[in-house]
Amino acid sequence: MAALLRSARLLKFSPSGLLQIPGSRRSGAPLSRLYSGVPVGRSTGVCSRQLGRVSDSVSRCVWPYTAGCVRSYAVATEQKDEAGLAVRSKQAQQFDWALTKLDSSVRRTGRITKTLLMRIFHDICRTGYPSGNHALLLLRSCGSLLPEVPMEERNELAHRVWSKLQELGAQYDVSHYNALLKVYLQNEFKFSPTDFLAKMEAANVQPNRVTYQRLIAAYCQNGDIEGASTILGFMKSKDLPITEAVFSSLITGHSRAGDIESAANILSVMRGAGVEPSPDTYVTLLNAYGEEGDLESMKKTLEAAESADCSLMDRDIMQVILTLAKAGQQQHVPEMIERLRHERGYVPDAMNLCLSLITQGHEDTAFSLLKTFPTLQSETNDSSNLGNFFLRHCVNMDTALEKVVRYCKELQESNLHTSSFTFTLSCALEAKKLGMSLELMKTLKEQNLPVRPHYFWPLLTQPLKENNVAGVVEVVKGMISLGVSPNLETLANYILPVFPSLEAALQTLKDSGVSVDSEVFVCAEIRTLAASDLAKVYTLISDPSFPPLDLSFFRSSLISGFRKFSDVDSMVKITELLYKDERFSAGNSNPSETTSYFLYNLIDSMSGSQVHAQEDKLRSFFNQLHAQNVAISLNIYRGIKNLLEAYHCPELIKGDENRVLALERKLAELKAENKPLNAILKQTIQALSSEENLQRALELKQQHEDDMSVGASRKDSLVTLDPIKYIALVKTLSLNDKVEEAMDILKEMKEKDVILNDTHVTSVFHMLNAVAAKGEIPTVRRLQDTIFTLGLAKPTANLCSPIITFYLESKDASRALDAALECHKLYNQLPRIHDIIVALVEKGDTDLLQKAMDFVSQERGEMMMLYDLFFAFIQTGRHREARKIIETPGLRAKPGRLQWFGEKCINSNQMVALEQMVEMTSKLFECDRDEMYSYILRLCKETNDWQKAEATWTKMQEENVIPRERTLRLLADILKSNGQEVPFEVPETWYEQAASPTQQVESQPPPLEAERSDGYQSRLLTLCKKGKAKEALGVVKEVDERGVVLGGLSYDHVIRALLAQGHIEDAMVVKQLAQSHLPGFKLSEIANNLLIISYSKRGQPREALEKLKSMIQMDHMPSHLAITRMVQALGNQGDVAGIQEVESVAKTLGTNVNLSSMVFINNTALAHITKGDVELAVELLEGIYTSPDSSSPSMAFVFRKVLESGNDKALDKLSAMAERLANHFACYRPVSDLFLQLLDMGKVEDAKFLLARFNVLAEQKEMLLSFMAHAAQSPGQVRKIENLLGLVPDVAEKEVVYSYLMKCHALDKDLPSAKALYEQMQREGVVADDLLLKRLAVLYREAGETAPFPEPPVSEQGADPNQNSKTWDMLGSKQKKA
Repeated sequence: MAALLRSARLLKFSPSGLLQIPGSRRSGAPLSRLYSGVPVGRSTGVCSRQLGRVSDSVSRCVWPYTAGCVRSYAVATEQKDEAGLAVRSKQAQQFDWALTKLDSSVRRTGRITKTLLMRIFHDICRTGYPSGNHALLLLRSCGSLLPEVPMEERNELAHRVWSKLQELGAQYDVSHYNALLKVYLQNEFKFSPTDFLAKMEAANVQPNRVTYQRLIAAYCQNGDIEGASTILGFMKSKDLPITEAVFSSLITGHSRAGDIESAANILSVMRGAGVEPSPDTYVTLLNAYGEEGDLESMKKTLEAAESADCSLMDRDIMQVILTLAKAGQQQHVPEMIERLRHERGYVPDAMNLCLSLITQGHEDTAFSLLKTFPTLQSETNDSSNLGNFFLRHCVNMDTALEKVVRYCKELQESNLHTSSFTFTLSCALEAKKLGMSLELMKTLKEQNLPVRPHYFWPLLTQPLKENNVAGVVEVVKGMISLGVSPNLETLANYILPVFPSLEAALQTLKDSGVSVDSEVFVCAEIRTLAASDLAKVYTLISDPSFPPLDLSFFRSSLISGFRKFSDVDSMVKITELLYKDERFSAGNSNPSETTSYFLYNLIDSMSGSQVHAQEDKLRSFFNQLHAQNVAISLNIYRGIKNLLEAYHCPELIKGDENRVLALERKLAELKAENKPLNAILKQTIQALSSEENLQRALELKQQHEDDMSVGASRKDSLVTLDPIKYIALVKTLSLNDKVEEAMDILKEMKEKDVILNDTHVTSVFHMLNAVAAKGEIPTVRRLQDTIFTLGLAKPTANLCSPIITFYLESKDASRALDAALECHKLYNQLPRIHDIIVALVEKGDTDLLQKAMDFVSQERGEMMMLYDLFFAFIQTGRHREARKIIETPGLRAKPGRLQWFGEKCINSNQMVALEQMVEMTSKLFECDRDEMYSYILRLCKETNDWQKAEATWTKMQEENVIPRERTLRLLADILKSNGQEVPFEVPETWYEQAASPTQQVESQPPPLEAERSDGYQSRLLTLCKKGKAKEALGVVKEVDERGVVLGGLSYDHVIRALLAQGHIEDAMVVKQLAQSHLPGFKLSEIANNLLIISYSKRGQPREALEKLKSMIQMDHMPSHLAITRMVQALGNQGDVAGIQEVESVAKTLGTNVNLSSMVFINNTALAHITKGDVELAVELLEGIYTSPDSSSPSMAFVFRKVLESGNDKALDKLSAMAERLANHFACYRPVSDLFLQLLDMGKVEDAKFLLARFNVLAEQKEMLLSFMAHAAQSPGQVRKIENLLGLVPDVAEKEVVYSYLMKCHALDKDLPSAKALYEQMQREGVVADDLLLKRLAVLYREAGETAPFPEPPVSEQGADPNQNSKTWDMLGSKQKKA
């Protein structure tokens, strides 16, 4: 009582005067509503009450108190005007973004992660302009919203945020100090309130009522009633109201001071002061009794609360459970758990409490709570995976292994988790906890569960990165102790690289008890030797005792060795051995086929420059293989030939030498019969040149000189070598030091008027490059001078560049510059000046750089010089210097130069340089910002980086860039192709771009019945919009009978409506009527496109083709859809010639139609199949996928049509082709298309069989996710998604999968299934986003039921989540991305 009286004397308050609570029982808004989430600290009275789910409404968001502080601080900032308008605008935008991110996390889960918080913190720091709003946002996130982070770490984080943002210039006011106090209380941080007040005074910040309340709470948290009394007295002197929060703090203070009786009497004092105790107060008192372990008093308090109509919610009881656990009173926890009512939102709140308990070392209490989670009773009796979050956090917090094992066993025995041990092991491996991982693996072995070698990869990654041999050996010993032997991938990628040599590795592993005599080690040995000594590889594998080993195990290493070394003899011996020995061919493959694919992969693995650099080695290699009678299949020969032609080196590979003899015999026969020699003579010389039989080729040329000469006496006036062969001769002569003969060939080309097109000029460039690569600079100069003087080709920067390229690759920038200046002097070209400047910048040669800049400035102007320097600085990473250049006063945007560098970055995949250019040019005068950002999006498209594309879209919005339609379509394409929702309306294409019908119809004088026709026209337009085409036709006929003439636009609308429904004859009737009244009437572009589509659907593609030709003559643009439908119709009829005709027409239209080449290829293949020529279809498609520049397009359309038609013969051959491409070319697109088409058509067993043969299909995540997204667009498709998940369970994150499943249930109006899905999500702890909840809520509402959660608001009028609505998907996408 003494303590209570002392407290009362110190208060000396008047209920009416001091508290100032007009019209309410409490003073002001309860500060406890600052956060919604499970509490993690002892109740202080300040944050003890948690009302309402965090997602209940926008008004009860995570930051209800933040708003006021933000507004007040924003006003203060504007008054001070310490930051410019632009800075404040940027701060506001960034604050909105960060607030949305954190708010979304808290609304969904009741917590935030440290990763998210640190990301936002670093983003704010990186901008360099943190506002007071940012500081408030971050500080308030460092408390109870981080249940997975220990309290000490939270405090450190809060102090780090405070000091860093202050250092960056953030202005702190009283709200920031109050926020810091709140964090101290939540984290139970010990601090001196007097020192805190002193710091505020030093910063010239005046405390307010909230400050004093929280200081009282801090004193009471430590049981310091005297200190709290001092603050109370000061509040009385300031005439500040004493709120319920203060009384709650006093309950805690008296309790922790050992005076529980005075704590209980505070309730009477409150009532005497006119303040009715709320649930907050009762919870505080419950916590006080809980710390004492007084269960009886706790029960009485609960009864008192009920009698006072203060119903305690689940989260209130959870606070008491936390207090009991922390006070060591776990024996009373079951009593409180029994009082939990499992209200709405129970699972996320209970999850957060479990996380807090684990973080603070009370795992057993958390596990008791976990077992109260509701489980899903599904009809399929599939067990759930309850407690993933619990097990993961136990691992992260280093919970004792015995406890973790016990939890796993209980969960598994209770059928609450199907694979608790495996999941916990994955968490331990992810956290790189070696000891725990090994012990869990032992447990798995005891339970007869498999332990595979790849489980150890995460443990090996870190020691491998640190080159820590001991660490790797320790993990290997752990593997051996568990009876797991390292497989080839583990050895080659994670173990052997850490050792200095193979011998050292084998010895160390042998000493560690690892058997090194297995096939795996043999293969690893070959891989290692292939990278160092090919001769030893041959010696090893040629030994008859060497075990059979499939080439695929060491093919890549062998190819790498072939490319690395010049030991051609060993290369030939190894290849010949592979060709003859069946030990290296697996399955049904024969050695010759295996070798053929090996040679193809060798060339395919090399770039064009690498092939040119190793031209001599490859030529010798192929010649020796030819001499050893190593033959390859014709198909592979064509593939290698295509690759070499793409590299401009087709002569490297030979055919059969008998072909040359046959050609020469044929040539002699033709000459004897006095017949034209044109084709055969060309083929013979080309064959001799390709085999480097230059002498015989020249002899043959001289022998038939008369036949090749120009004049009337020539027997065959067409016989002349084509330019490619002339260039090949010049190249061969130049490389063999026969320069004069090469000059003669060039002169002969001039004499015979040989004309070089662009392709030939490219060959000339490669020829000059090849000569320059040999260091024959004088020869290159002579060739250039002769070519340019004779006029065979005009001087270009490209043709002038080979000499500069040679010097640049030789790191001789000085000579490169001199050569470039010489080219400018002779030919007015400045080749590779950018690369020269880059080399000089990297070298740091300021004198030469100044010389180059002076020359460029003099010849091209100062602005071009600045751009050259700007691009060079960006490419070399000297961004500060580049920024200085681009900020030069008066500098304007040069679209051509900016486009050149943008294209260069795209082609060389230089995203950093491209982003820097775009960022630095943001303030460049007349710079097209949409064009700049489109370069980044194009590179994102090339690299399939949708995250970067999404970030670019955000930056465009920040910069207020108004995007063009093409930019929006490009961005939409990137997002859609990755299964992401598009956060904006995608502009339509052909029908918006089509000209208005009024432009197609010649203007006519207004008819006399114009007034009467207006009503008809309005009626017709309405009928057409409603799809009542037949009624509209009747109105047109009625109007015609009455002699009323309609406008051309009305006729066109009716024609379009009829054609849209396939009524071609009726549409033609309306057209004739229109032409009878309006002689100049013509169908609009849209109507013509619809007519083509209608003809195609009716099976009249030839009529559609004629209409297409007439459209082109009228300068109309056919639509993408019209051409596609026509080509499909031609394919269905087996009309290959018709498809080729359409393709030629489409090519004349350029890029306007935007048609994929696969439209023609797929339908041509179908046409062949329709005609019964399946082999031709296979050859066509296989050629596409084996082409060196193939982008692996889709052939799903072909598979679908073949499956629909039941053509088993075609399906077998196409399937074999797909498997062949997958096995030998690592091209998985065709087999993936087949797999998804089988699923789409319900052939699940066939799909399962295909997946068993090609496990790699499960890794094609992008295609699988796209299939799921497409299936979720239409009703009745849920079974397809379920079938996919049955075969590939981990196709995507659960949040994504469940979102698509809920969308399907919503489209099907299937409330029971939707309910079951939602309950499963709650049990698994999967967070439902607002879009999913909205769809489910609409189902409840339509069924006349009440949803068990608050329905998310619709932020756009009319958006219906249960329809396939772009608008709603856009809103959902924004919320999820937020």
